[in-house]
Amino acid sequence: MKHLLRFFFVCILIALGVGHYLRGDDFKLGNKVIGLTVVFGIFIFMPLFLYHRWKGKKLKDYVLSQENLDKMKSKSTEKHDNQ
Repeated sequence: MKHLLRFFFVCILIALGVGHYLRGDDFKLGNKVIGLTVVFGIFIFMPLFLYHRWKGKKLKDYVLSQENLDKMKSKSTEKHDNQ
């Protein structure tokens, strides 16, 4: 998955460069290439990247719940008590 994401990222960068290069000769074609690259990046690359980064992690650890707030308060008071 990591290699696929790197390949897609490099393809996106190359396509953006080609799109900007083509804008000098054919403005409409350059804009189409850039637009399709952005759509690919948003709807294909980004979900794959997010899935890869969040795989195996618990959402509960990153949400501010009452339990997590209590943990943060207890760590804060322990830190102040030790100083």
